[in-house]
Amino acid sequence: MAVDEGTPSHPDILPSVDHDPECGPPLSATPLARVDAERFASVLKAVAHPVRLQLLSLIMAGDGGEACVCDLVEPVGLSQPTVSHHLKLLTSAGLVTRAQRGQWAWYAAVPERLREIRELLR
Repeated sequence: MAVDEGTPSHPDILPSVDHDPECGPPLSATPLARVDAERFASVLKAVAHPVRLQLLSLIMAGDGGEACVCDLVEPVGLSQPTVSHHLKLLTSAGLVTRAQRGQWAWYAAVPERLREIRELLR
């Protein structure tokens, strides 16, 4: 079976890892198309930075899998603008969502995206 080099299997940030027979085999059973590999690499790059990995961990450990940016600054020991920059990259990668509540931004983990990463690495 030839691998399509230019068309993503799905328009999401990460290709589908659903094991439903209609959606195809798991990723470990089939080669990735280049465009899917690039998307996965982009997401993996987002979590490969120690600060972003720590922020993601703090968010996931927060009540309901979310945390206010105001509560993330001290644990990582960086300024609020720097923390916000890292959170923006995690948001762009689809790993967290952002919601404004009053003057503070709240971030929540996106469990589906995290499952997709785990599934890819199996």
